[in-house]
Amino acid sequence: MQLTDQRLLLTGGAGLVGSELAQQLSSDNDLIVVDNLSNGIREEVPDDTEFVKADLTEPATLEQVVTSELDGVIHCAAPDKYVNSDEPRQQFEANANMTHSLLERMAEVGVHKIAFTSSSTVYGEAPRPTPEDYAPLEPISVYGAAKLAEESLLSVYAHAHDFTVWNFRFANVVGPRFGAGVVPDFVEKLDENPEVLTILGNGRQEKSYMHVEDCAAAMRHVIEHASAAGTMHTYNLGTRTTTSVDRIAAIVADEMGLDPSHEYTGGDRGWTGDVPKMRLSIEKLSALGWTPSVESDDAVRQAATQLIERLKAR
Repeated sequence: MQLTDQRLLLTGGAGLVGSELAQQLSSDNDLIVVDNLSNGIREEVPDDTEFVKADLTEPATLEQVVTSELDGVIHCAAPDKYVNSDEPRQQFEANANMTHSLLERMAEVGVHKIAFTSSSTVYGEAPRPTPEDYAPLEPISVYGAAKLAEESLLSVYAHAHDFTVWNFRFANVVGPRFGAGVVPDFVEKLDENPEVLTILGNGRQEKSYMHVEDCAAAMRHVIEHASAAGTMHTYNLGTRTTTSVDRIAAIVADEMGLDPSHEYTGGDRGWTGDVPKMRLSIEKLSALGWTPSVESDDAVRQAATQLIERLKAR
């Protein structure tokens, strides 16, 4: 599917990944962004892009934005995006129901192309680097279980309803956005207290971090080059290297010109359901002709620099 002169619906398009996709896609396509702004920022969406502030859990919203004129959907929205949600049952039901309702509406109006932002959390604690065909998939968080349920629904629509699906399993995506995530957490903590940094777990958790600009570019590349119709194309998006939480703390402190002491909450993970070590295989992505422009440490440093600049501008 060539991402030029297409009429596309981008759900969750004011979020971190969604807004970057909006920036990269808006000039060459007729783009509709829908977001209820519970996690998104309207100002991050290009001014000349059609924007609908609405809740995709509402049937009326789906009827309004999912029409037969669409060429495809990029689905980044989720009612609850936090891996350690305070309301896990509600998270599972809301996230899975939204995706199911979206797929039903797409089938009803004859739109059969969808890209979906899944997560490395579907793998659980798997051997590293983890390839896309690793099994069994045993998530250890309700967030991961919901993503896996949504993937299952997408599989049904690919195999039983002739949908073309691009399913993206993300590593940790970082960029210039405050909110959930270890990099913005450390920047805000050190801005508040430059002397001491509290770190969840033992600091030895180690994961792959991918900059949001690379993430969006990789999605575009896969959508344009993995094009077999009626197929579910699953790709890991990440980097070949990893960064520990202690290393992130050092990078952020260095960028802020600080030398804080560290205190740890203890344990080998930050919260219940946290996967302490994660690195995805990106060989399938590489074979399609795309590799990230920066590796994990540099992605963290780039994000930290951007966040610090935003902090200064507040």
